[in-house]
Amino acid sequence: MLRRLVPAGAAALSGVLLFLSFPPRPLWWLALPAFALLAWSVYGRRLRPAFGLGYLAGLGFLLPLLVWTGEEVGPVPWLALAAVEALFVAAAGLGVALVSRLPLWPLWGAAVWIAAEAARARGPFGGFPWGKIAFGQADGFFLPLAAVGGTPVLGFAVALCGFGLFEAVRQARTYRSTGALPRRTAAAAALAVLVPVTAALAARPLVDAGAEDGSATAAVIQGNVPRLGFDFNAQRRAVLDNHARRTVELAAEVKAGKVAQPDFVVWPENSSDLDPYANPDAYDVIDKAVKAIRAPVSVGAVIAPETGPLRNTQILWDPEKGPIGTYDKRQIQPFGEYIPMRSVARVFSSDVDRVRRDFGRGSEPGVFGMAGTRVGLATCYEAAFDWAVRDTVTRGAQLISVPSNNATFGRSEMTYQQLAMSRVRAVEHGRAVLVPVTSGVSAVIRPDGEVEQHTRMFTPGALVAEVPLRSSLTPATRLGTIPEAVIAALAAGGVGWALGLAVRARRRARS
Repeated sequence: MLRRLVPAGAAALSGVLLFLSFPPRPLWWLALPAFALLAWSVYGRRLRPAFGLGYLAGLGFLLPLLVWTGEEVGPVPWLALAAVEALFVAAAGLGVALVSRLPLWPLWGAAVWIAAEAARARGPFGGFPWGKIAFGQADGFFLPLAAVGGTPVLGFAVALCGFGLFEAVRQARTYRSTGALPRRTAAAAALAVLVPVTAALAARPLVDAGAEDGSATAAVIQGNVPRLGFDFNAQRRAVLDNHARRTVELAAEVKAGKVAQPDFVVWPENSSDLDPYANPDAYDVIDKAVKAIRAPVSVGAVIAPETGPLRNTQILWDPEKGPIGTYDKRQIQPFGEYIPMRSVARVFSSDVDRVRRDFGRGSEPGVFGMAGTRVGLATCYEAAFDWAVRDTVTRGAQLISVPSNNATFGRSEMTYQQLAMSRVRAVEHGRAVLVPVTSGVSAVIRPDGEVEQHTRMFTPGALVAEVPLRSSLTPATRLGTIPEAVIAALAAGGVGWALGLAVRARRRARS
């Protein structure tokens, strides 16, 4: 019984350590012992036990990480989401156990982990990449690798180093008990640790916070909400008024010489849940605020056409011409902005009917021209998806805005987890990132991932900062999905090799 319980406890603990490595805690390094512990749990095991141990690790990781998903709708959606997403971690545990029989197994094991993350980012229902290992590394030593190959390369380096640590300890124990230390395996363990560390050091010159195309003065508005949770939508006009009021107050501060005149202003997602095209009073409130600040404003609004789905839209509002451009959110949130299999989902929770009308997807990347600056848009949930941020930069964005609405999730860790994503994206693409949020934490992030300014949660605020504009492309931006595809191919090759060896071993045993 003890032999069974110890690996199970170790696997669950590895998942908990992964969770603890994520913000708001600056404990990024806990990911390394987490991977080492996971490796100890599944190393050399048969596939079925390895799958179960991987599942325990997934639950230990995702249950606490995603607890905010049940903030307002109860535990059923939270538990269901964590249970489904943990299956991908279970598959990774199975894969790591399988390739642990190969030479250089930490390399194959790290590739298997990233391949599982890639699968989780694509399905079901469009994928759920929340909890990628890279997103816990915003304060970490390995962060510069995001500029080399994006989140797949960053996560691969962390997993490789963690598995290498376990292999180094295993080799040391073997040497202590037998007095023999095979050179090849010892060298492989050392390289698994040293290569990602050396690569991170070599990548540091790619991280640059300097301006290339001059700079712009940007303002980030956080208007706050009248109350937390889903019911904040019941006071939609109050939310709009809060953001308009804070913008007008900023205009007064500019006139008094307290802050610089912004070149442009960004509002959060859902800062106007009233459709300004259909509600003249909402239009007037926004227009007066934009005229007061005398700068173009990106306004987050819910557009409700007479027929068809709703649209989660950013509107480019000019102080003289009014609304002159739009961006519709492309990666919408399942069970939040739309309900797949509504009749089935209703069996498990009647709260699905709070989403009475589904949102539709946009089709074009969002890049606004704001006072001569090209601003890329990735709305809230989209920041978790590599492609959604990347293609704004390849379309010419000189900085990135991630308008979000976190009021639904109260004072949970969700807002800090999302902020960390934006910090990783800043390094990945070498762009300053603006994060306007309805209720906090709003922030201005430099291209090197450092937070220059931020607000407090559930407190109205306005951040005004001079941000560098950049047009060069990092290797990660240029390579796109190639690094992830290479790592996935590496994982497939390792798994295929291991399966081939297993089949041969069975044939030999039978003969």
